[in-house]
Order: sequence, then C-alpha cells, then structure tokens
Amino acid sequence: MRIDPENRAIDGLSTFLAFVGLNLLFLLTCLPIVTIGAAVSALDEVTMRFADDERGRPFADYLPAFGRNFGRATLLALCLLVPAAALWFSGMFWLAYPEPLVTALAVIAFLACAYAVAAFLHAMALVAAYRNTFGRTLKNALLLPAAEPVRTLGIVLIPVTLVCLVVLFPPFIVIVATIGCSVGAYAGAFLFRAVHARH
Repeated sequence: MRIDPENRAIDGLSTFLAFVGLNLLFLLTCLPIVTIGAAVSALDEVTMRFADDERGRPFADYLPAFGRNFGRATLLALCLLVPAAALWFSGMFWLAYPEPLVTALAVIAFLACAYAVAAFLHAMALVAAYRNTFGRTLKNALLLPAAEPVRTLGIVLIPVTLVCLVVLFPPFIVIVATIGCSVGAYAGAFLFRAVHARH
C-alpha cells in the first residue's frame, strides 16, 4: 500500500495536527503572563498568513513570529491590558454599591474595559500584519474598534465565547486546550483581513 502525500485526507490531518501543536505552543508561551501580547500577536501572524491561501506553516512559523513581535507587542499589551484590568476592577467595586449613579459608573467602566480589550486585539493583529511605529500602532488600535464596530464585535466574541463555554461546560476546556485558541484565531484572521483591507 502506498501513501500519497498529496492526498486531501493526509493534508487535512497534518493541518489539524499543526493547529493542535500551535494551540499548545500558544498556551505555553502565555504562561509567563507578561508574554501574552507577544503570544497573541504571533498567533495572529501565523493564522492570518495561513488564512491567506494557506501560506506558511502555522506551528513552525510561530516561535520566529513570537521573537520578532515580542518588544512592540509586550509594550502595547501593557498599555492596553493594564487599564482594562483597572477598569474591570473599578466596575466590580462600584457594583457593590446598589445606587443608580454608582451602577451607571460601573457600566461605563465595563464598557471602557471592553473597548480597551478590543483595542488590544486590534493592536496585536496590527503588530502581526505591519511593521509600524509603536505610536502609530497604538493610535490605529484605539481608533479601529470605533471605525469597525461590527467586525470588532465578532473579533471580541470569539475569545469571549470560548471563555463562556469553559465556564458553563468545564469539560470544554479540553477543546480549548487542544485546538480552541488556534482555530478561534484562524476564524478571527478573516475578520482582521477584512478590517485591514478597508483601512
């Protein structure tokens, strides 16, 4: 029996295994916490490249992209995720006081937190796709959620859906740990490509 390397089943299986390996590598590089920005930008880079006519090797190209994007992605992540975390904790604090004005402040804090997270996701995709200055990347990342609200909602809903599924169905964490992040990033790559094509 001969195995044809061009066989679609073999090709599909090798792609699936590459995405499983990519997912595991992504989760490992997220563990130090401060490397989350570089990990997300590297995942975006390889999945956007693969979404563009299946160019590149997602698993093999991940670590070079991680190293290449590390500086800018880490700095942008600090600039966007630290305020997002502060806004989240502020909102949670204000929710403890059941007064209408304080509740309104909590809602504003949560909305601002969501905007900062959306800007972070756009920033990581911009780092992945373009070689630009830190200031221009940050400015574009802050403007894109307002300029592209519908696609941004789709981009944000992908990780939010994964987290919600894990909370509601804890066994789903096996899917997230094996392929959820890489496939989610691959789906998001098409939305990022559409956003970048328009701007």
